[in-house]
Amino acid sequence: MQLTVWTYEAPPHVGAMRVAAAMTGVHLVLHAPQGDSYADLVFTMIERRSARPPVSYTSFQARDLGADTGALFQDSCRAVVERFQPQTLLVATTCTAELLQDDPGGLAATLGLTIPVITLDLSSYQRKETWGAHETFERLVRTLAGPGVLGPGAERPPRAAGERPGCNLLGPTALGFRHRDDVREVTRLLDRLGIAVHQVAPLGATPADIAALGRADFNVVMYPEIAAGAARWLERSYRQPATKTVPIGVGATRAFIHEVAGLAGVDPAPGLALLDEGDQPWAAPLRQPWYARSVDSTYLTGKKVFVFGDATHAVAAARVAAHELGFTVVGLGSYTREFGREVRAAAKDFGVEALITDDYLEVEAAVAAATPDLVLGTQMERHIAKRLGLPCAVISAPVHVQDFPARSAPLMGVEGANVLFDTLVHPLMMGLEEHLLDMFREDFEFRPDAAPSHLGTAATPAVATPDPAGAAPGPDRPAPIQPAPSAPPAAATSAGAATLITWATEAERELAKIPFFVRGKARRNTERFAKERGVATITVETLYDAKAHFSR
Repeated sequence: MQLTVWTYEAPPHVGAMRVAAAMTGVHLVLHAPQGDSYADLVFTMIERRSARPPVSYTSFQARDLGADTGALFQDSCRAVVERFQPQTLLVATTCTAELLQDDPGGLAATLGLTIPVITLDLSSYQRKETWGAHETFERLVRTLAGPGVLGPGAERPPRAAGERPGCNLLGPTALGFRHRDDVREVTRLLDRLGIAVHQVAPLGATPADIAALGRADFNVVMYPEIAAGAARWLERSYRQPATKTVPIGVGATRAFIHEVAGLAGVDPAPGLALLDEGDQPWAAPLRQPWYARSVDSTYLTGKKVFVFGDATHAVAAARVAAHELGFTVVGLGSYTREFGREVRAAAKDFGVEALITDDYLEVEAAVAAATPDLVLGTQMERHIAKRLGLPCAVISAPVHVQDFPARSAPLMGVEGANVLFDTLVHPLMMGLEEHLLDMFREDFEFRPDAAPSHLGTAATPAVATPDPAGAAPGPDRPAPIQPAPSAPPAAATSAGAATLITWATEAERELAKIPFFVRGKARRNTERFAKERGVATITVETLYDAKAHFSR
């Protein structure tokens, strides 16, 4: 374990909570000390759910440790069944309670309950949240759908005549990044192809729905980090094939349409028509393809992007950035170690080395070294980019409340491609506007001490300064505009350097004309250049000499 002020993932019992909170008729009993109920707030405050998750805690205290904590757990289970009357009971321990070495499964089994009781072994000190959700969902599927598995050598019964092909959507949970909206978009896309959605699980499913998963023709694995294990088991037990493509981006959506059409035996043309630009590309459902070919997009071509997040979203965002918008991927990484192989394979295609870590300080160092024009990541990368003065967009969990919008904002399917297009392009375009405002900050219309023309008399008046010839300002002699106050000289020292490096005022002003998203790199290179040559004060000439040196 590692002491840190930030973590990309919570303990695995939070992953179990995400699955339980997504379903109906399921209740999770956690053997936990008082205070571990903090996770409830994540669902009500960030996701803004109307009800607290279906989770109960034994909440033992220090004085209980000298008594029988197992009896306390059993009493909690009885109370939950009596009060909430769930159809299925999940039992587990939090990381703290795991130290007591009580056996929740064995204790619950002695209660003689008439509902299924599923024990979750969450390995709290080796695993984290995403794995906890994956393990919980797979255990639910194995237990509830287990009685109906096909025997060895048995084949799936054919569909009834006239029945539409059907599939299950696997993986969406509570507190998932855009999961609700992705389900709506993928369902709409499948309906256009004539494919029915049999069940969505675990989001919105009941235990009976989980038991009926085997009736569908195939499974759509929306989030492999959560549903891959359950999909593999269903494929072995019910002969249900599963999709391999996650429809994030235009190219992946096209591949997904072909894949599901092949599995269902239907014509892909109705779905592909949504991707067709036709004679009027500006009126097509998709905006990104024609924009990427337009002259307006040349500003974005070759922009360097650093991508970090969960494996599915990070890899998908990198592919969209590189293959659909012409960006250059200079960094790709993920905190989901279980999918490190997939991330490394994708990074190799981009010619970079994958960063597989859950240490945000390591990620920050990698971002600073890569000097990207844009950072795509989680809520943590948003803070990292802000500290480094870089544009950023959030494309993966963990996220805060602003990335759980009340409106629909999917990342999958056709509308998801539009949302992702906006997500990637807007920070850079707004960065261009910010640079232009910064570049013309000396102009009277942008001066805080001058009267901007569009504000008229309501603006702050200009500051008058004495005329060099001694004449006072008057009606025939307007007051000269006072130069904007310059930033104080910056000083930088390096370990072992005896000379203090300072910036001349003129050099600071010249540096400020450089776009903000590369200004930090220019400052560091210039100071390094000055240090190597023993220059104590950086002038405009030094700045341009350094530029010429590093441009070679």
